[in-house]
Amino acid sequence: MIAALAALVPVAVWAYLIAARGGFWLCRERDDAAFARLREPPLTTAGAPDVIAVMPARDEAAVIAASVTSLLRQDYPGRLSLVIVDDESADGTAAAARAAAAAVGQADRVQVVTGSATPGGWTGKLWAMRQGLAALEAGGNSPEFVLFTDADIAYAPQTLRRLVAIARSRDAALASLMAKLRCVSLAERLLAPAFVFFFQKLYPFAWVNDSRSKTAAAAGGCMLVRRQALAAAGGLETLRGALIDDCALAAAMKRQGPIWLGLTDDVTSLRAHPDVADFGAMIVRSAYAQLRYSPLLLIGAVAGMVVTYLAPPLLAVFADGAERAAGLIAWALMALAFTPMLRFYRQPAAAGVALPVIAAVYTVFTIESALQHWRGRGGHWKGRYQASTSGMDSA
Repeated sequence: MIAALAALVPVAVWAYLIAARGGFWLCRERDDAAFARLREPPLTTAGAPDVIAVMPARDEAAVIAASVTSLLRQDYPGRLSLVIVDDESADGTAAAARAAAAAVGQADRVQVVTGSATPGGWTGKLWAMRQGLAALEAGGNSPEFVLFTDADIAYAPQTLRRLVAIARSRDAALASLMAKLRCVSLAERLLAPAFVFFFQKLYPFAWVNDSRSKTAAAAGGCMLVRRQALAAAGGLETLRGALIDDCALAAAMKRQGPIWLGLTDDVTSLRAHPDVADFGAMIVRSAYAQLRYSPLLLIGAVAGMVVTYLAPPLLAVFADGAERAAGLIAWALMALAFTPMLRFYRQPAAAGVALPVIAAVYTVFTIESALQHWRGRGGHWKGRYQASTSGMDSA
């Protein structure tokens, strides 16, 4: 009797996730749908606000040209310029960025700033972002919006026009788009849809976009921030040690006004992850920071992953009777919940049955993240170990 009741726990978990977790699994919060619902007239040259994009870039020579070109080819009707902060690159990133701008005849819209060494208490990306803001302030620029973007992100031509319209219609302090991850290699096809699925489960986008909810999140590759709201929040200085900078920024911005986060087909990641280890490095960098560097939260997270994702197939394969039936039901609910994300990434729905294996891989990544932190090698990114126990990532 006790075993049968215990077997129902994963079923109850998945029933809750599907029915009461903000519909995260349905993938309904999207920029095309949000833009289609707008009742305001389209942006015009006279009415479109100025936007300055700030792009931190560290050793991004292989991808930055495509990113810069995509921004300079936006069909945005207002003024758009770009500040690139070359964050101590050693591969010719700055030269590649300048060449890309010159190739499309837009060199006058791009400013390349040579970044300085990261001071104590700051993470590298946030310090680069702060230097970009300082550069636009020094130039006397006062745009309504700042677009924080990564150097490995490419934009469809209509992206900024839509994003600004969404932000203005909602009077949003921040509007962000989750870049569509590259899904070419076997590792990417296995792990990329699950990355976004897990992120949405942790931060249901419908809750993020509800001003009555405290849930706040953003996707760091594409964040449109209202400049005055950022100043009112105390600027990037208040976040300077945050390893998960996008969600920390979202929390700060939601205290200033509404925020919005959506999926999109129009913002894509150019970064390749050819194998599982390479993809895992992205997770290992910040997974333990997400758990606030807490061993107790780590234990809870691992236990939760085991109950939610691993117990159902184990019950389905090795148990009998009611316990096996419960395992099969939970496994089916899990695969059902994963299906919309698989469709979004144009992967076969049948891959949903593999989610327990994928979850096990992510659990290993999370444990490895904690081990790296305990070894003093946490938050590794391009030669920097920048994880901190300051607690700022919990903002």
